[in-house]
Amino acid sequence: MTAPDDTARPVPAANTPAPQVPAALLERLADELGSRVSKTIVYGDTVTTEGVTVIPVAEVGIGFGFGVGAGRGAGAAMNGEGGGGGGVMARPRGFIEIKDGTAVYKPLRNPWVDVAIPIAALLAGTAVPLLTRRLTKRLRG
Repeated sequence: MTAPDDTARPVPAANTPAPQVPAALLERLADELGSRVSKTIVYGDTVTTEGVTVIPVAEVGIGFGFGVGAGRGAGAAMNGEGGGGGGVMARPRGFIEIKDGTAVYKPLRNPWVDVAIPIAALLAGTAVPLLTRRLTKRLRG
């Protein structure tokens, strides 16, 4: 199996010792995921309108895992039976605005922050006086 740039990828041979199989498969999996991730995932396609250029920015995470199972046969784990998988996740974080030769990063706000902070302040403002009164009653009584 070759990569898009025609470099060979490690593929565990059929006679690869069991302790080396997970390392070879993880390396292959990382190469596969890495070849599918490009800069357009982090920095999206540029959009230019009326002299303003906007470049979307995202946070990208890559994860993968692998496991070797012990089958019912005595030599099942030694045969390298197992599986693996991985994935890529991207979340929008903001955009870069280029206007009149000046670039400015503008983060996207999480709408839940606009809701959660006032609710937390309201709850704290209600609960703290009640708790203070109960504590003073216990200490006095």
